[in-house]
Amino acid sequence: MNTENTALYAFKKYGNTVLRAAFAFSGSYAEAEDIVQDVFLSLHTNPQTFNDDEHLKAWLLRAAINKCKNFRRSFRFSKTCSIDDLEHSEAICEMDTGSRELRQQIAALPKKYGEVIFLHYYEGYSIKEIASMLNKNENTVGSLLRRGREKLKAELEEEGDLCQVKIIKTL
Repeated sequence: MNTENTALYAFKKYGNTVLRAAFAFSGSYAEAEDIVQDVFLSLHTNPQTFNDDEHLKAWLLRAAINKCKNFRRSFRFSKTCSIDDLEHSEAICEMDTGSRELRQQIAALPKKYGEVIFLHYYEGYSIKEIASMLNKNENTVGSLLRRGREKLKAELEEEGDLCQVKIIKTL
């Protein structure tokens, strides 16, 4: 892959993955679209060299997560809310009702837990890869993953959602 077409290649191959990640971390479909656009525009205007497709995917996800963090710190995030996003959330997740509810529960977790759970279970990254992406110690990522699962399980048990608790036990 040459550097001229890297952004186009990356968008075709990983556009939906980056959009799902941006939506998961921003909580807003409209903002997720903007974040994805910014990520691929950054790649186009400042071409990078990647070792392989996994390195490219990791870079894209890391860039999207960073932009989501910036968005969450922004004035716009703290002062606005879009009702329209509720309609779009079902279309982008492409999940059945149970999975969608579980994803919403994960999104409701403190960010440090939701982030590692998403990257591990939804994107398939290992603890070592997540630690590298988030610039954290592997033991820290493992602890966050374990605590996040425990917190999620406790919240689901509290709500009496036994079907979802069974899913969590498999995580």
